[in-house]
Amino acid sequence: MQNQSSQPVRVRLFVSGLVQGVGYRYSTMNQAKYFGLSGWVRNLPDGRVEAVFEGDKKAVEGMIDWCRGGPTGATVSELVLEYEDPEGDRTFEIRR
Repeated sequence: MQNQSSQPVRVRLFVSGLVQGVGYRYSTMNQAKYFGLSGWVRNLPDGRVEAVFEGDKKAVEGMIDWCRGGPTGATVSELVLEYEDPEGDRTFEIRR
């Protein structure tokens, strides 16, 4: 789904709500791969999920929209975005 002619974008998300113990990280990884994005996702000690997505702007926007709802069983109460300079990540992983 990546468009090689456009500049990649990178965004860091902090997702609050019922987002741990509901498969949020694994579903996020699968969705990111579907959108052709690189980056990572991890649980934070305070109960939030942090994720970084890098790739085509439209794909990143689609991923952000997906994160607003998350997988079945998740309840997202807040999504905080921070745009960053792309770092050239090539894969997507779950971090511990």
